[in-house]
Amino acid sequence: MKAEEKVMSAQTSPPGPKSFIPGLQLLAFSRDPLEFLTGVARRYGDVARFTNGTQDYVILNHPDYIKDVLVTHNADFMKGRGLQRAKRLLGEGLLTSEPPLHRRQRRLAQPAFHKQRIAAYASMMVDYALRMERERWHDNQTLDIAQEMMHLTLAIVGKTLFGTETEAEAEEVRAALTATMESFTRFMLPFAELLDKLPLPATRRFQQARARLDAIIYRMINERRASREGRGDLLSMLIMAQDEEEDGAGMSDEQLRDECMTIFLAGHETTANALTWTWYLLSQHPEVEAKLHAELDAVLNDRPPAVEDLPSLRYTEMVLAESMRLYPPAWILGRRALKDYEVGGFRIPAGSIVVMSPYVMHRNERYFPEPSRFDPERWTPEEKEARPQFSYFPFGGGPRRCIGEGFAWMEGILVIATLARTWRMRLAPGHPVETQPMVTLRPKHGMRMTLERRK
Repeated sequence: MKAEEKVMSAQTSPPGPKSFIPGLQLLAFSRDPLEFLTGVARRYGDVARFTNGTQDYVILNHPDYIKDVLVTHNADFMKGRGLQRAKRLLGEGLLTSEPPLHRRQRRLAQPAFHKQRIAAYASMMVDYALRMERERWHDNQTLDIAQEMMHLTLAIVGKTLFGTETEAEAEEVRAALTATMESFTRFMLPFAELLDKLPLPATRRFQQARARLDAIIYRMINERRASREGRGDLLSMLIMAQDEEEDGAGMSDEQLRDECMTIFLAGHETTANALTWTWYLLSQHPEVEAKLHAELDAVLNDRPPAVEDLPSLRYTEMVLAESMRLYPPAWILGRRALKDYEVGGFRIPAGSIVVMSPYVMHRNERYFPEPSRFDPERWTPEEKEARPQFSYFPFGGGPRRCIGEGFAWMEGILVIATLARTWRMRLAPGHPVETQPMVTLRPKHGMRMTLERRK
């Protein structure tokens, strides 16, 4: 059956919650989007519809349907409302741009993320982790591990991808990023465009934070162009890149700014959150922590890890994979249907937003029995092979799959190995642990933990 005939044959709208009070579903989503989406998927099945103001949304909770949208029929969709609005911060970077610009920019950036290229960054990642524990950490010290991981990953992304030291500016960048993240929830509200035009305190804070970030990014670009120095980092490669498949031109300063801003955000915010949730989960599961320590002791023998150790750090990788199952940094993906679309026997009208949530899918008991249980053994080769591909998709999929996935895996494994070989972390008594789904899945109250030096 042709695609057009399939759409015509599927006239039924997906099931979903009904509300006779305008804005009630919007309120429920805004209060707790994770609980709302999980509840809708659990009650109404693999294809479910809800409304958010005047916008129709359809949540998919089946691996085959998610693969169809992200891979097989990706040309029938564009980025959803949130990332379209995020262009106010990220411009036309890889995360937000559409074809053909996206294809061109990805072509230019891809060489910097080649496997051999990112392997050269391994020693820098380990060195920054060692520096942090040497200069900032002490036995029995209680601190906010979420802030520590933000500080560390910001320093790493600044050095490895931009060839610059950003530690001196780390607090300013962290504050500016937090301000922009807090404004993201407003992007999803109806009439958000109108709110942006009003002289509201939140609007001013966002504009000021964006200006601070712009100043840092443009300074890096200007310094590198002036020096004419190729350092082998991403910024150097983007400045020198030419599109040989088309006009042979390079990137303008504005294009460079957009890609740098995207990588600056995606290159440290997501990894910092993944690491923070990993330390929390390890603190709650001493049997997993003990097995992790046993692997590190056997493989490293009291030395820092290196890129050559990655194939031997299998359990460390499994711990990180399971952490990102329970707390995926990119907790939601959205695509707008460019035309009527059929999925699971239901008709999705053009203009609808298709929602795919790794957080919801990763807790689907059909693919992950006892889904709330932290169990790295789910990631043995045999267990992975038994599950459908898109039952787990923390980095998205298809032509828009995260370009920095290899970088993120390497950084996460090496940082865990570097720090866990020396330290245990214990959640501070009484500290509340709650998710905060913004652009990424942050811990709402940070993560105060006490450091214990391993004997």
